[in-house]
Amino acid sequence: MTADAPDAREIPLDALYDLTRPTALALSPDGERVAFTTTEYAPDEDEQVASLFVAPTDGSRDPHRLTRLPGASSPTWSPDGDRLAFLAAREEDPARRVGRQEDAEDDESDENDEDGASDGDEEGEDTDAANGGGDDPKSQVWLFDLSLGGDARQVTDREHGVSEFDWAPDGERLVIAARDPTEEEQEYLDEREDGGPIVTERLQHKVNGKGWLDSVRTYLFVVDVETGEETRLDEAYSSGTTNEFAGLQPRWGPDDRIAFVTTRAERPDDTFVADLYTVDPAGVETEKLTDSDLTVSSPRWSPDGHRLGFVGQHPTHSPVPSQVYALDSNTGEYESLTAELDRRLAWSGTPQWADDETLYTVVADEARSRLIRVDADADEGEGAERTFEAQGTDRAVQGFDVAGDTAALVFSHPEEGLDVFSVDVSDLDSDGDPDSLRKLSTLNDELLDEFEFPACRRFSYESDGWDIDGLLYHPPDFDPDDPDGESRPLVVGIHGGPVYYDEPQFYFPHAVLASRGYLVFRPNYRGGSSYGQAFVEELYGQWGTVEVDDIVAGVENVVGRGWADSERVFGYGFSYGGIAQGYLVTQTDLLTAAVPEHGIYDMRSLFGTDDCQVWTENEFGLPWEDSETFEAASSITDVGNLDTPLLVMAGGQDWRCPPSQSEQLYVSAKKQDVDAKLVMYPEEHHNVGDPDRAIHRLEEILEWYEKYDPAVEPDD
Repeated sequence: MTADAPDAREIPLDALYDLTRPTALALSPDGERVAFTTTEYAPDEDEQVASLFVAPTDGSRDPHRLTRLPGASSPTWSPDGDRLAFLAAREEDPARRVGRQEDAEDDESDENDEDGASDGDEEGEDTDAANGGGDDPKSQVWLFDLSLGGDARQVTDREHGVSEFDWAPDGERLVIAARDPTEEEQEYLDEREDGGPIVTERLQHKVNGKGWLDSVRTYLFVVDVETGEETRLDEAYSSGTTNEFAGLQPRWGPDDRIAFVTTRAERPDDTFVADLYTVDPAGVETEKLTDSDLTVSSPRWSPDGHRLGFVGQHPTHSPVPSQVYALDSNTGEYESLTAELDRRLAWSGTPQWADDETLYTVVADEARSRLIRVDADADEGEGAERTFEAQGTDRAVQGFDVAGDTAALVFSHPEEGLDVFSVDVSDLDSDGDPDSLRKLSTLNDELLDEFEFPACRRFSYESDGWDIDGLLYHPPDFDPDDPDGESRPLVVGIHGGPVYYDEPQFYFPHAVLASRGYLVFRPNYRGGSSYGQAFVEELYGQWGTVEVDDIVAGVENVVGRGWADSERVFGYGFSYGGIAQGYLVTQTDLLTAAVPEHGIYDMRSLFGTDDCQVWTENEFGLPWEDSETFEAASSITDVGNLDTPLLVMAGGQDWRCPPSQSEQLYVSAKKQDVDAKLVMYPEEHHNVGDPDRAIHRLEEILEWYEKYDPAVEPDD
């Protein structure tokens, strides 16, 4: 028993199965309804289940579940608001199956499938898994006609699935993105499914979550919604690293032009440059709109079609904040609207047009996901204005959309959960909670009623002349203002990225730890985002330096406040959170025990084995040219100093931070008789997705902390 507060009720790990997370939301064109998807957990099948809901934005009734079958993503309303399309990998629509029996050409295709022809792999799905499961349904476009009712109807029938789509302005057509192999490429995919060798000549030869890449292009197709007839747009195809990570991102504009993003560089796998293009629905006229000076993403047309908003990122220097740009479709000129803000867009920061002159988006601003309004007519770089003070500082925005006179948001609050809200656009300037702010869902109320979730305190401390912000998650019965000598065990939770940030949010592992008496400290160390470019530059290209100082200073501050016991300081963290622990345990004696997860510890051996070779070269150079830089950033070079017990965790199919990195750290510890344990999840990527494995991860972490906690008496 780790908890220092005997009255605290521990949250059982299997309560994870009762958790629901909203994942995407989309307002109807008139703003009167919001569609959103959720992730739930099915304990019997040990899997995540995605579902689709719709709710009126006036709060007049509870959300209505539209899907009972598992799987739903990318909800997108038709222009008239009567139909709602989405992506799902379902069994074939019976009506479509009956219709094909009357078609001789499709009958022949079915016979080929029975003879062993492969569906290949779906875009966005792990290639290795797909090669072993050619008969699994692929993601297609389905739609509900909400004016007529009834079940969803299948719109597309692509052999390799559909990865993205958007509606045409007339509501009669879709643009979709789908893989389209040549005969030779299909033969290779068939051989792969039968256990044949992986053969590639691509520089970007694998991607986390997709596995080994091939040469098959993804094209845009125009699809008739009623008949399913398709037209391939031959010049709108995927190319290079950026499309593998982000797709073609098609958006159909009011002027009947389709915007998309791709790379046409000489070496497309060796650059993050991505340009904005448009193509007409017949595929005849393709136009490049940007000058290969940015990594373009998230194109969005203004309502009148005269402007294209998009996100632009510096393609070689990542500390430069991502910005909102607007392109004038009449002049072809584009400019940043947010350059003077010195803040990058948050993960939920896709630009959304409220009218022809105004966009809204979400930026990372001093450890807050902050809503801003952008004036597209302002002088260059000066169009951004912070808004919606009603959000406060104690909850995160994890989803946003705007349509008509309504905005929809996903709020995440440490004690109040994750839910969908709506607010009138006219009230986004309100300081306090406006009357129009409505909570539309109660996704986790049963869980919140049964258990107490941790409170979160923001605080600041000094490190090397910088003011660093931190978060302290703590049990509800712990008073940071009056700890009264009740110092607790401390878990240092280190965010990934490193260009990311921590803000108060509803997070199940925090609740599990706090309910067992732990405090959780989340440091917003230098190198993270939300404080401007100079803050990011502090760590750029020199990992294992300032973030170590900031984390150590933060723990000393927490201990000095009387909150935590300096002899009971534990670490955990994923991705860069694992990487940072590698530096902490080789440079300091800060941690009583550490849990580096899915991390990197040897930069030289990493190069070429992960999916980030372009990014690595941009920041660190090349190992045969900049060997000292690679060595300095590798905690494995100082592993002889290690004496902290390590629980090393990894995903067997993690191509972002390959599992061999974790094996190196683990073996290096064992060689020196440092107590170490390796936990490998063979089927996981750069995450731990399946609920049973997520629960097992928490079990292992808790057992490791208890094993080395000096205040816990060992079992007889």
